[in-house]
Amino acid sequence: MSLSRITRSTVFCAAILTLGVSGYACAPSGKGASTTNLVAGDAASRVYVAPGSYDEYYSFLSGGFSGQVTVYGLPSGRLFKQIPVFSQFPQTGYGYSEETKAMLATTFGQVPWDDSHHTELSLTDGVPDGRWLFINANNTPRIARIDLKRFETVEILQIPNAAGGHASPFATPDTKYVVSATRFSVPIPQADVPIASYKQNFKGTLTFVTANQPGKMDVAFQIMMPGYDYDLGHAGKGPSDGWFFFTTYNSEQANTKLEVNASQADKDYIAAVNYRKAEQCIADGKAKKFGGSYVHNVVDPKTGVASSETKTGVTMLYPADCDGLVYYLPTPKSPHGVDIDPSGEYIVAGGKLATVIPVHSFTKMLKAIADKQFEKTIDGIPVLKYEAVIAGEVQKPGLGPLHTEFDGRGNAYTSMFISSEVVKWKLGTWEVLDRIPVYYSVGHIMIPGGDSRKPYGKYLLALDKITKDRYLPTGPEGSRSAQLIDISGDKMKMLLDFPTMGEPHYAQAVPASMLQPTSVKFEKLSENGNPFVTMAESDGGITRHGKRVDVKMIAIRSHFAPDILEGIQVGDTVYFHVTNIEQDWNIAHGFAVFGANNSGLTLPPGETRTLKWIPQAPAVYPFYCTDFCSALHQEMQGYVRVSPAGSNVALMANTSHTAQTAALGAEVKLNGAKHVVSATGLR
Repeated sequence: MSLSRITRSTVFCAAILTLGVSGYACAPSGKGASTTNLVAGDAASRVYVAPGSYDEYYSFLSGGFSGQVTVYGLPSGRLFKQIPVFSQFPQTGYGYSEETKAMLATTFGQVPWDDSHHTELSLTDGVPDGRWLFINANNTPRIARIDLKRFETVEILQIPNAAGGHASPFATPDTKYVVSATRFSVPIPQADVPIASYKQNFKGTLTFVTANQPGKMDVAFQIMMPGYDYDLGHAGKGPSDGWFFFTTYNSEQANTKLEVNASQADKDYIAAVNYRKAEQCIADGKAKKFGGSYVHNVVDPKTGVASSETKTGVTMLYPADCDGLVYYLPTPKSPHGVDIDPSGEYIVAGGKLATVIPVHSFTKMLKAIADKQFEKTIDGIPVLKYEAVIAGEVQKPGLGPLHTEFDGRGNAYTSMFISSEVVKWKLGTWEVLDRIPVYYSVGHIMIPGGDSRKPYGKYLLALDKITKDRYLPTGPEGSRSAQLIDISGDKMKMLLDFPTMGEPHYAQAVPASMLQPTSVKFEKLSENGNPFVTMAESDGGITRHGKRVDVKMIAIRSHFAPDILEGIQVGDTVYFHVTNIEQDWNIAHGFAVFGANNSGLTLPPGETRTLKWIPQAPAVYPFYCTDFCSALHQEMQGYVRVSPAGSNVALMANTSHTAQTAALGAEVKLNGAKHVVSATGLR
């Protein structure tokens, strides 16, 4: 074992003993005996998915600083797809193609990157229904909707009057709303004020976004809150349906060195929001019109083309004007996660610096409100007495509790960031039942359906922040890791490690049977409504409007048509509108042109994508297919002739069947056998 790892283990165990926390195994963290007992003996067979067989679950992991979503199969841990959301993605041309550029529009202009933290499945009656996946952008606050029939981002809404959209995009049980809350309080409306005036001028907002109609996400209302940091949230369910719960820290309202100055108070808060009361107060005229500009981006389902609309103004509620709208539940200490058990009765907090896991009771909260058991009032928000709302505390659970999920059998599982473990405990008795080390510094955990009314309760996925020695080294920065744990029995069993893309913060998962039957295999060419669609080779061509040149082109195994273009001049802006006219699942083509300074395109079957290209000098430029599509993939190419500005070279595209005739019917030899080239490849 290396000295660094011995030192790490020694320091870690010393920290545990110093804090007086017992019950931990402080064996060295290296290979060998320390891991032998952690992995189930039948782990390999439990996670093995035979070639040609399918996984039990789709899992959706946020990409963190990648700005995307990744899709993995469980239990195998196989990566299926990256879904581009908030960041440009040259692999497919997302954010580069003319059809998708608008998806990255904001009031700050075109933003090509963001930090995506939390995935959230759409719900019906508090249970995932497989229609949509939502994900938040943390840096430029936004919420995106992903269509799970296509596994594509189809809508993005910017959140106004906010900074740091971290507590997002958690959904109500009917997906009427998804939410976003400010991680960073700021002057609202924004203004040039001294940062030292934080306590006087900085505020937070809680935003409720209508989400149950695709293409129509909008800000329903915002709630002006004290200038704290709002961290995470979850909706109530069952008896607590109609309420939303948000953690908040930095009730000290510090503005510098928060690691010290925002950790002074023994307790911060969970904000309990009665959003049905909000609806009533708005109907009663108690809300105010408030400024704020934001952008709504949506893909037209008929054309496949994204467009942007700038909106102005929101409906703002102030707790002092709407009695019963918000209550604060005191919660130790610097709480991060807030999770509601499947019954809707228990509100579990994860205090990063707490020595216990506090569990609030919704029933006791209502009684405390009715009995006016208030400590004080902050900006119109009553602070309930801790003793009046607490159901119980999990004693000595571990170090650094963050997030809790539920198995539907009366058990809860909490991630421990500092002590690098997952702890299983019993709802109602608060006793610790089991614990398992994870490697290392676990953040979020995920049980399929584990934040819903009906968890599936078979697996738990730990999303670890530091991998250190888990994989072969790849330079100074390694991948993050996910660890699959079997929770079907009394004791947790480690099954699998697999590396992840970006930095996953949270995940969701559903049975494959929920999504697989409705997954779109290809776009019907007859339903392609793109204004530049080319249905057949004879429909292709080239046109000029001033300095703009439009090329309509088809791609099919194994050629483009047209594949010879002339008459383009330096100074022109060329738009290649390429339609993949294949009508078969997973037969994609690609398109790239020499000298382009943006990206290539991936062309799913039946769809049209557009690449903008500005040639810089007279030359002959090749273009080609970038997605290996057939035995004659290498032959799938063409040329663009670019002449000097003002040239008299005629505009020309070989729109006849020349390219087709040259290829079709030709005989080629492959592995000693003769084949004939057809429109669908070799036969």
